Amino acid sequence: MRTIDDRIVHELNTTVPTASFAGKIDASQTCKQLYDSLMEAHASRDRFIKNCIAQTSSVVKHLREEREKNLDDLTLLKQLRKEQTKLKWMQSELNVEEVVNDRSWKVFNERCRIHFKPPKNE
Repeated sequence: MRTIDDRIVHELNTTVPTASFAGKIDASQTCKQLYDSLMEAHASRDRFIKNCIAQTSSVVKHLREEREKNLDDLTLLKQLRKEQTKLKWMQSELNVEEVVNDRSWKVFNERCRIHFKPPKNE
């Protein structure tokens, strides 16, 4: 799901012209399309990660309730720890996502700032 972020530098180098080739390609349209693609990719990944966090949080809550009822069940404890670890991993993924998004927007703004101005509300 991070393909667009992984390839943004290449994408900008091949589609946004340098000053010497500025007349041959519509850079504003290219930057707008890339902007729309980045916005959609970032929103989609954020939705997926948060959905996974919500589902895993629900499982952890349920397992905690079960664990309180049956303190001697080691299998239940093991499963709870496994789900808690998964939840922490998913929460840390939000931080990774923020770094990836920031990097992509920085590169985008460096190359597209003179060709395309994003809407103010975003």
